[in-house]
Amino acid sequence: MVTIFSRLVDRRSGVALYLVGMFIMMAHLTGCSGGFGRSVLTQAQIKNNVESFDFIAKTIPEKHWDQSLGGVDWEEACRELRPRVEKARTAAKARAAMRELIDTLGQTHFSVIPAHVYEDSSRDRGNTGQAGTQIDLRLIDNKAVVVSVPPDSPSASAGVRTGWTIENIDGKKIKPPPSPDADVPNSATYRIMRYVSSVKHKMSGDVGDTIEVVFRDGDNRKVKKEIVLAEKRGHRIKFGNMPTMYTWFESRLIDGEVRYLRFNHFFDPMLVMPAFGEAVASSWDAKGMIIDLRGNGGGIGAMSMGMAGWFIEEEDVKLGTMRTRNSDLKFVINPRPRIFHGPLAVLVDGLSASTSEILAGGLQDLGRARIFGSRTAGAALPSVIERLPNGDGFQYAIANYVSEGGRVLEGEGVTPDVEVELTRETLLHGHDDVVDAAVAWIRAEAVQVK
Repeated sequence: MVTIFSRLVDRRSGVALYLVGMFIMMAHLTGCSGGFGRSVLTQAQIKNNVESFDFIAKTIPEKHWDQSLGGVDWEEACRELRPRVEKARTAAKARAAMRELIDTLGQTHFSVIPAHVYEDSSRDRGNTGQAGTQIDLRLIDNKAVVVSVPPDSPSASAGVRTGWTIENIDGKKIKPPPSPDADVPNSATYRIMRYVSSVKHKMSGDVGDTIEVVFRDGDNRKVKKEIVLAEKRGHRIKFGNMPTMYTWFESRLIDGEVRYLRFNHFFDPMLVMPAFGEAVASSWDAKGMIIDLRGNGGGIGAMSMGMAGWFIEEEDVKLGTMRTRNSDLKFVINPRPRIFHGPLAVLVDGLSASTSEILAGGLQDLGRARIFGSRTAGAALPSVIERLPNGDGFQYAIANYVSEGGRVLEGEGVTPDVEVELTRETLLHGHDDVVDAAVAWIRAEAVQVK
């Protein structure tokens, strides 16, 4: 299991991977620094910041799975950046120096979380910020494009269609994302993640709020829509110290012959695992099966082993191995009494992370699934969150993940067997190029079997 422990006053703990990173990312995107971030610090606060820096400087070399830290000159980086914390007169400047130290590693799941954001992650804040348009977005041709609109969503009621691009939200123009920095690891991946998350955040709020969104439709005309926000899609859950989340699961037959499964994260096993099993068990005669992990940011690692057990019948087979400094945790598959033997396609994209990568990469290495879409996020590290002396949270990774084929997924991700990108043109005509490619392959495989 891939676990994040949040050490708060009540000592509660939660389990997560990439989704906590996305929550932290949103704090950065929206400029969350709080009053403490802008006000001049007292001597006691400066002292706490220095102690926090020292804690980070000491903890990473002690806990990191690689004693060499990938060749980073950690001591030199600490000597260079510690004086900046000592001289910082605002929390934001002190935090920036700590983040710069962490960034020298060039790895995901290392972060400093502002104190008030860290506190908010442990509270159930009702519906505040828990409402949205329920549409899904992707970056296509450097624009935010609507890729799905649930039929019963407020966006569908307002007449929003797939393939439309977002131009303006509440009078503010949506600018294209900055170019990736070739010198920064994972820069291209995080460019996409940050951009999509930022646009979605601009369209969130409280239940009943109304936002005005200007789209460009299929004829490239500007279309203005007023959308009344509704509670986010799915089953509302509170998991450990993490923010309130929503789980949804889809299962349908494509043309009565291919089973299609999709869910948004690996955080609600009580809902997802039975639904997944029932969908597979109802599809023994299907020509093939599609597991759509696009946009799935991960969660509980153990769920990947249970899901893989519906497709792998051999004993003692694993998806991969989580390697800490002192031990290895093998992701051993748990075979089910009855296995689906038909063609299996797994769909991924740049927002597929952590447990999604573990499942997709492992099935690919074992030769059990064909992967369609675009390269995954390359964010597969388990991490811990602790509280710093200054009240901020400190997230740090404690292990590395290696797939069954020997691939290190961090920073590399899973490369599809068949690379297919979404296009606005086909979305406007009601088609999903990635799904269509997977269905075509399954049908071809079924013909060969006959």
